[in-house]
Amino acid sequence: QVQLVESGGGLVQAGGSLRLSCAASIRTISSYAMAWFRQAPGKEREFVARISWSGGSTYYAASVKGRFMISRDNAKNTVYLQMNSLEPEDTAVYYCAVQVNSGSYYDTGSYDYWGQGTQVTVSS
Repeated sequence: QVQLVESGGGLVQAGGSLRLSCAASIRTISSYAMAWFRQAPGKEREFVARISWSGGSTYYAASVKGRFMISRDNAKNTVYLQMNSLEPEDTAVYYCAVQVNSGSYYDTGSYDYWGQGTQVTVSS
């Protein structure tokens, strides 16, 4: 069973930055793609960013491209999300997820394991 623990969320002013971390409980996580999703109150969970197992391939939602950067350190079983130029619209609970099987990278149903989420609040 894979356990994912997110951290790094908090309250920040618009224009500020945060770095989220997601630590996995097992080393084999380095063999799988990982992603970040977010869910704002009253909205569906949406794709934010994905990174391949090697880190050589990344995808971003249009709303965060150029502001957010996903990375991973397989030696630490950890994936990161650097968030810059934050906007109030980025306020949400952010979740990391692991994709063991194939599927659309932007679809929540393609991911097999999820963390508990970390709250990010951006004030205007």
